[in-house]
Amino acid sequence: MGCALDRAVCKLSERHSEIDELGATLDAPNNMTRASHHGAARVTKTGEVTVPRKNLLILVLAIVMGGIAAFLARNWLESHARDASASQSIGTIVVAAKPLLFGAALTAGDLVEVPWAAKTFPEGAFVSKDSLFKDGRRVVLSPLAAHEPVLRSKITEPGQRGTLSSLLEKGLRAVTIRVDDVRGVAGFILPGDYVDVVLIAEVGAARRENYSEILLQHVKVLAVDQLASERQEQPTVAKAVTLEVTPEQAQKVLLATNIGKLSLILRRPAEATIDPARRVTEQDLGNAIVRHGEPVRAPPPAPAAVPVVRSSTANVAVVRNLKREEYTVMRSE
Repeated sequence: MGCALDRAVCKLSERHSEIDELGATLDAPNNMTRASHHGAARVTKTGEVTVPRKNLLILVLAIVMGGIAAFLARNWLESHARDASASQSIGTIVVAAKPLLFGAALTAGDLVEVPWAAKTFPEGAFVSKDSLFKDGRRVVLSPLAAHEPVLRSKITEPGQRGTLSSLLEKGLRAVTIRVDDVRGVAGFILPGDYVDVVLIAEVGAARRENYSEILLQHVKVLAVDQLASERQEQPTVAKAVTLEVTPEQAQKVLLATNIGKLSLILRRPAEATIDPARRVTEQDLGNAIVRHGEPVRAPPPAPAAVPVVRSSTANVAVVRNLKREEYTVMRSE
């Protein structure tokens, strides 16, 4: 009885499974129809896959846009490549083949021509060695580093010597003043620096008083002693400094050397402004020095006179026949 009941349950389960499979088969066309309404691919009864026209149009449009983007990118890359090739090596420029110091006579072996890619050349540059040497030999005025462009401002004119006069700007003069370790800023003033010139002198005849006054401002140093190289790096205690000044300033410096002492004040090269300056006297030092403000002291009293005691005798000289004889006689009261 129990076994028969179990067999009946098993058969019933098998029938239920067959019914579920049959229902799934009958619902498949409806599912494909609903998917086709959403634009998905559809499988026909013959097994072929069809794509809706809307999706096909989107696919074609994406391919066309991709092609256009690729064409524009290719044209952009080609145009930039043409610009880069056109800007490369528009000419040559003359540079120093090795470090050159002040006063060195230039030769063809000291220079080299290198490609120049920029659209413009530095002012005063040379494009070839022939253009540099065509009018005569030249001498270095400002030290050149290796591979530094050679400019007209750094060398002499054709056939000109490399002297201090070659460094002077048009209309300016060179004047030398005497300095020491203090008045020359302990030797830290080098060629190419800018300084102020200060005069220290005395004023007044009855009441002599020291004063200091800025004579010149922002003056370029041409040379220190006999050194005119701007690449000098080590400080040197100098005895003389040569300045680049106008003719009127040169007269002031020469006149001031006969009035008092000249000292130098080092300043920054970028500070080209002329500051208002006034004369500084001993009175501006305040209590730091007291010279003429002290009260006049009375002279010390004269020593008491010592009474002179007169002697009771006196010496009398008598000359007879060119012979001198002396006698001692008593004084009369």
